[in-house]
Order: sequence, then C-alpha cells, then structure tokens
Amino acid sequence: MSRIGKSPITIPAGVTVDVKDEQVTVKGKLGELTQDVQDITVKIEDGVITLERPSDAKQHRAKHGLYRALINNMIEGVSKGFTKELELVGVGYRASNQGNKLDLALGFSHNIVMDIAPEVKVETVSEKGKNPIVKLTSHDKQLVGQVAAKIRSYRKPEPYKGKGVKFVGEVIRRKAGKSA
Repeated sequence: MSRIGKSPITIPAGVTVDVKDEQVTVKGKLGELTQDVQDITVKIEDGVITLERPSDAKQHRAKHGLYRALINNMIEGVSKGFTKELELVGVGYRASNQGNKLDLALGFSHNIVMDIAPEVKVETVSEKGKNPIVKLTSHDKQLVGQVAAKIRSYRKPEPYKGKGVKFVGEVIRRKAGKSA
C-alpha cells in the first residue's frame, strides 16, 4: 500500500478546496491553484481530504501517492508559500531586478536579462563581502522550482573552485586540481 497516498490531508483555516469533474481547485490567501485528478477519487469530510484508488494496479498505485503529494503542495502553497534561494559564487557575479525582470552578470560578455513569471516574486540581496542571493517566492511549488532550475542552468557550479549559481545550502562535490 502507498504510505503517502493513504495519509490524510488536513485543510488549514482560510483555505477552500473544491472538487468538480476530476479537477481539484484550492483557494487561499496567496492565490488559487487547480489540478486535474484522473482515476483517483478525492473525498472531503470534516476538513480532511482523503484519496482512494479503484484498484491495486500499478498505474493506480503510482497516481495515488502522486496526486496526494500534489494536492498537499497546493494547500501548503496557498497558505504559506514556497521560497527558493540561489547564491551566485564567483568574482564579478552580480544580480539585480526591476520588478519581475532579473538581470544576471555571470561572467559572459553580456548580462542575462530574464523575464520571470508574474506569479513568482523576485528579490535580490547584495551585501558587501558576501555572495549575491536571488530569492524566489510563489504559491506554486512547481513554478518556483522550474524558474530556479532555469537560473541555475545559465552557470552551474563547477567542481574545482565551486564558481557558478547554486542553491543556498547545496553542497558541491569538489575535485582536487593538478598535483604538482
């Protein structure tokens, strides 16, 4: 049995969940998210969501845990929100933003100007003597992760000096250089 799929989801105060025609809609103080749910029945009773599958087929078992996790992330997103922080490690690496335009200087001949989705809020922190940090916040976990991965893909951390764009707290596997 799926341990994730079996566990119930409690709906916090200020969040409404609607189920109509295989579509779950979650509304909260930070926004609204929808998700299509196929083959799995979603039941809401006394502020608790439970998901049930029709059979023990491999396809149904896989979707059981998946949809439970997606709905849980939606509820957590509209109530608390999600944040990803990226750190720019390297000499001359800078980040700045005007609204939802992110301007990155990553050692190329030109700056990278990136339009961020309107659902994601961007904030850049630059303190003297510390690496610049880009903070991404949104109610949609998938979108925040996708935008963060896109920014990281412009200059991934390299294993010798650790230069590049990395997540805050990410440990980079380092290699020894040439031995003399």
